[in-house]
Amino acid sequence: MTKRNKIIYWISTIWLALGMIATGIGQLFKAKAGQGGVDMVTHLGYPVYLITLLGVLKVLGVITVLIPRFPLLKEWAYAGFFFIMTGAMFSHIATGDPVSSLFPSLLLLVLAAISWYFRPADRKIILANQ
Repeated sequence: MTKRNKIIYWISTIWLALGMIATGIGQLFKAKAGQGGVDMVTHLGYPVYLITLLGVLKVLGVITVLIPRFPLLKEWAYAGFFFIMTGAMFSHIATGDPVSSLFPSLLLLVLAAISWYFRPADRKIILANQ
């Protein structure tokens, strides 16, 4: 892995982790305002108990992406981030929110894709020759 790719990986991964952990902890503590908070989730038409599940999944996903090894688990964490962020974007579109409300979800989705693409070989699933 080149030095450039390592830098891209770590910058995108750290920003992804910060974004996910910030919203995840806010959701675990049932913050009223902010991204993923009670007000936003109820505005989108979802039950409040959903934010606890999302908070737990985000925190576990961040831990999984940051720790070494477990490449299969990392694939699931990245997939989970992808589904959570695309679901958030679709929810904003479906409720008629302005395009600007898509930016936080879109940013985290792009960071997840960049982090996944530039991850080091020891964080990838290596398939045996068939």
